[in-house]
Amino acid sequence: MALSKEQIAQRIAKEVKDGYYVNLGIGIPTLVANFVRDDIEVEFQSENGILGMGPFPFEGEEDADLINAGKQTITAMKGASFFDSAKSFSMIRGQHVDLTILGAMEVAQNGDIANWKIPGKMVKGMGGAMDLVASAENIIVAMMHTNRAGESKILKQCSLPLTGVNCVKKVVTNLAVLEIEDGKFRLLERAPGVSVEEIDAATEGNLIIDGDIPEMTF
Repeated sequence: MALSKEQIAQRIAKEVKDGYYVNLGIGIPTLVANFVRDDIEVEFQSENGILGMGPFPFEGEEDADLINAGKQTITAMKGASFFDSAKSFSMIRGQHVDLTILGAMEVAQNGDIANWKIPGKMVKGMGGAMDLVASAENIIVAMMHTNRAGESKILKQCSLPLTGVNCVKKVVTNLAVLEIEDGKFRLLERAPGVSVEEIDAATEGNLIIDGDIPEMTF
């Protein structure tokens, strides 16, 4: 059974370690804050100027003045701080963020990522993604394995305009957990009920499959 967006975020939350400073990109990554273990301390950073984001607010408890970079309403943890975008990007460019979690349209087997533009469609700009991928040393991508037409988004080479090159370390999709290794995708885990053969068929890039591949746990 393919994972929901919430389950992808739940699996990625296992990658978040005690004491980490974490930047969450727009889309599925924003859900990760809802699933981090209660027994660890993590600081979530958003490039629009907050350190100490909490889970999404419950319905009726939203504060319209408290938003993330995707303009979604958020909560703030005790001790959270607010600052201008210049300071926020100095944190990112200064490599003070331990883990960056991004969404993507395509990821290539060498670690390239395309997540900002589809040719012919109007966009406002790349935003902070370029700074994040250029500065982060640990990038995990949360995405769907295929597009709506069933075509693979896990590729030998990206076809869309790139956001960053050779930067992605791990990809968690609705079908699998993949690691970038020597210019290929290594299959680490599979979604519950999803076979290795299904993952292989949905992956256009070169896939390393060694031994029995365990199902994801949450």
